Amino acid sequence: MTTLSPENSLSARWSASFILVKRKPPIDKTEWDAFFDENGLLAKSRDSICVNILERGLHPFVRTEAWKFLTGYYSWQSSQDERLTVDSTRRKNYEALCEMYEKIQPLLENLHRNFMKTRNNIEYQQGFHEMVMLFQLMVEHDHETFWLFQFFLQKTEHSCVINIGVGKNLDMLNDLIDFLDPVFAEHLRGKGAGTVRSLFPWFCFCFQRAFKSFEDVWRLWEVLLTGKPCRNFQVLVAYSMLQMVREQVLQESMTRDDIILACNNLIDLDADVLISAACLIYAELIQRDAPQPLKDFFL
Repeated sequence: MTTLSPENSLSARWSASFILVKRKPPIDKTEWDAFFDENGLLAKSRDSICVNILERGLHPFVRTEAWKFLTGYYSWQSSQDERLTVDSTRRKNYEALCEMYEKIQPLLENLHRNFMKTRNNIEYQQGFHEMVMLFQLMVEHDHETFWLFQFFLQKTEHSCVINIGVGKNLDMLNDLIDFLDPVFAEHLRGKGAGTVRSLFPWFCFCFQRAFKSFEDVWRLWEVLLTGKPCRNFQVLVAYSMLQMVREQVLQESMTRDDIILACNNLIDLDADVLISAACLIYAELIQRDAPQPLKDFFL
């Protein structure tokens, strides 16, 4: 874990505040309902709700509804009646998509000999099936799973999509290590240029294999959805995980494969501990004169 200098008082205050607040219970149904007036309109600021979610998390009984707001499935400005209409529209649109696909699939199979193989290659990405399963466990209907997953990808800037966000995340992780921990960065470079890039499964699976429970996975994912404390928080999470093996990597004569194995062995983690560590890294980052690409990526 990166140590902060004593004079970095803002970081210390930020950390202390987060650690104290996170000990409070998560937002439950009673508190969540109190965020809205009698017409179902939001009566509290969206920003304050997102900060509360960052610091405390959501009770399982409110997670499904809250995620519909966090992903953009519902508008934060909608009324209860408007949300009922949205639900109906989302269901009908999903059913229409399914019907359209069923109609055109035979045609595509006839026109293109390798259609099924090509389709599977397009639709499959490492990690997606496991991610979708967690959405299925959260909601009741298929159309909710479909739209929430689509909106989750959009809201997190497709950070877990290989050809879109994963490579960018790895580049920024490299830059972050260079800036905050040049000793470790130089050591990793000495083990081969692809050492950090070999950590791509962290992003493809959105860290779900690192945690001890689904509750921890959902806890991190809902923080990513809040956009708090910054954009692209997933890279700060990855940096925090690397810091957990830093001393072992520096002190032992580890090969590139050994380093990757040590990173892959980071399992059964506690989401609150990891989120807190990543928030500390963010507090350090904003106190230093970061290169412009890092500022643009996070701030």
